Amino acid sequence: MPDMNLAITRSVSPQIGRCELTFVEREPIDYALAAEQHWQYVAMLRDCGLKVELLPADDRHPDCSFVEDAAVVFDELAVIANMGTSARQGEEVAVERALKSHRSIVKMHAPATLDGGDVLQMNRSVFVGLSARTNEAGVEMLRRTLTPLGYQVKPVRAEGCLHLKSACTALDDHTLLANPAWVDLEPFADVRVVAVPAEEPRAADILRLNDLICMHSGFPRTRELLETLGVAVRTIDLSEFIKAEAGPTCLSILLSSAEQQ
Repeated sequence: MPDMNLAITRSVSPQIGRCELTFVEREPIDYALAAEQHWQYVAMLRDCGLKVELLPADDRHPDCSFVEDAAVVFDELAVIANMGTSARQGEEVAVERALKSHRSIVKMHAPATLDGGDVLQMNRSVFVGLSARTNEAGVEMLRRTLTPLGYQVKPVRAEGCLHLKSACTALDDHTLLANPAWVDLEPFADVRVVAVPAEEPRAADILRLNDLICMHSGFPRTRELLETLGVAVRTIDLSEFIKAEAGPTCLSILLSSAEQQ
């Protein structure tokens, strides 16, 4: 997989406190703090050498900063998602506009639904979570799009969490960080699996920035585990986004601009 050198992000809506929730209790979200944490996230991306394209917030869409869900990007093309909750449909318009200068576009339509947070690429394998937001038609549409390009699309059952990447993410091309209680690991039989500590069930959502792993600062046991394994870790406080059932992967779409189509 080529190094990522471009990130598309989106500013936080002042309405973020009204975000969609599925598995967590609603708590008050401090918009000013969320906006500051987002700026720190953007600064981290830049510190890691990525160019950042920052899209404006849309007050009609409380979840708009979770830009990852609106599209899935590969070297060859970008798939614009038909997100699995009607309240979020429309967020993808600005994301599609931004991606058009970097990739050719394929658009997903009903009855297929898919959130980008349910899609995890490891080499030429694309794991797709069957969740509350992504259905079998969405998996099949992705399979029809990607198989001719040499990808293998593999459905995965995810339960007890919002998205597949709430339960597992890639540490590298051959290693998965996972909460085994939330994801069926059988489709990952060919990769190494590192389990997060049981007391930090949400810690498996980490962001891989080339050779660096970014994670929420509230999961110290998982950080210690990764550093013991020789992984370079950078932490950032994302407390307000954790309340919104999100994590570091949700706030950006990463791609290699050298692979422009």
